[in-house]
Amino acid sequence: MKDKLQNSVFWARCLRQVQSLGQKDLVDFVDLLLSPTSKIMNKWFETDILKATIAGDAIIGSMVSIDTAGSGYVLLHHVMGETDGERNVWSHVEGGMGSVSLAISNAAKEAGVHIVTNAEVSQLVTEENGAVTGVLLADGTHVRASTVLSNATPYKTFMEFVPPNLLPDDFVNAIKHSDYSSGTTKINVAVDKLPQFSCLNQPGVGPHHTSTIRIGCESMEAIASACQDAWNGIPSKRPVMEMTIPTSMDETLAPPGKHVVGLFTQYTPYKPSDGSWSDPAYRESYVKRCFSLIDEYAPGFSSSVVGYDMLTPPDLEREIGLTGGNIFHGAMGIDSLFLLRPVKGWSNYRTPVRGLYMCGSGTHPGGGVMGAPGRNAAQVVLRDIRKK
Repeated sequence: MKDKLQNSVFWARCLRQVQSLGQKDLVDFVDLLLSPTSKIMNKWFETDILKATIAGDAIIGSMVSIDTAGSGYVLLHHVMGETDGERNVWSHVEGGMGSVSLAISNAAKEAGVHIVTNAEVSQLVTEENGAVTGVLLADGTHVRASTVLSNATPYKTFMEFVPPNLLPDDFVNAIKHSDYSSGTTKINVAVDKLPQFSCLNQPGVGPHHTSTIRIGCESMEAIASACQDAWNGIPSKRPVMEMTIPTSMDETLAPPGKHVVGLFTQYTPYKPSDGSWSDPAYRESYVKRCFSLIDEYAPGFSSSVVGYDMLTPPDLEREIGLTGGNIFHGAMGIDSLFLLRPVKGWSNYRTPVRGLYMCGSGTHPGGGVMGAPGRNAAQVVLRDIRKK
């Protein structure tokens, strides 16, 4: 009862915060949560290319259209962060994103944490009464612990690691039928020269190179058409891409004069109807499609490519454990946020298995490099430990 009360207090506090907005701001907030991105863009902007450029943030990592109700929240989710106190700013991490993990691990080690890598978990181990006693590794090692936190996806955690007899049927059904779809394929590219765009013909690194560059976002219609292709079962004929060039600011990532280009591309179905991602020729045809589209904006890009690494939705699932290839551990639709994340009745980071907690992007407040789910989960765990 006390746990339920504490959980209710948390959400009641959130509700009071929303109510404090006042009627006008509250209506605007609800409108933003429920509206399609296209409606929001049409309300605030006039120029189609500006609408499309901003709307790109609403579809990253998803399989939804800018005309999908609720996609406005995803736009908000991507622009509500901050860096060094400055809102709506994205940052490059020196040395690559792995530097974030390294910094966290170093801090943990200083606090006495023992970290083991390359140790695949095969199953959660419990007592007869259902309480957690640790995890079983793929090599047969039993790591004993009375508390286990999982930052794997909800599907992977409960459908693969937890013995099925420990979970209520309605919970299993909710986890199994949650939306894990994704239309994202990530392409990491090594090039032998800095891409130069025909609209800004200037030598050297310019402000645009250090920013997010939108490709294939000429109009709102173009984005909607790209999504419709995927809904029809085929990769987008003209993919929508988010390009970043981290080496424009971080020289540690490539040799002098060379560059690394990151491409977030949409939309690519998990199981395309016109081919298979396991077919090298099919994969290459999509990559060439993306590179050719970039050539329209930055002539010579294709010829500058030294090599590339491609991660389709099945690749992201197999190599990183992202169910369906969804980078947020589950869709960020309005039906799977707040009290409904990961599923209704289990938004407080606890699970039906005593001693098992969720701490990844599949929990509130969702995906993104912010650490909020882990921080929130840690506070719940510490509170529960103090009660023992």
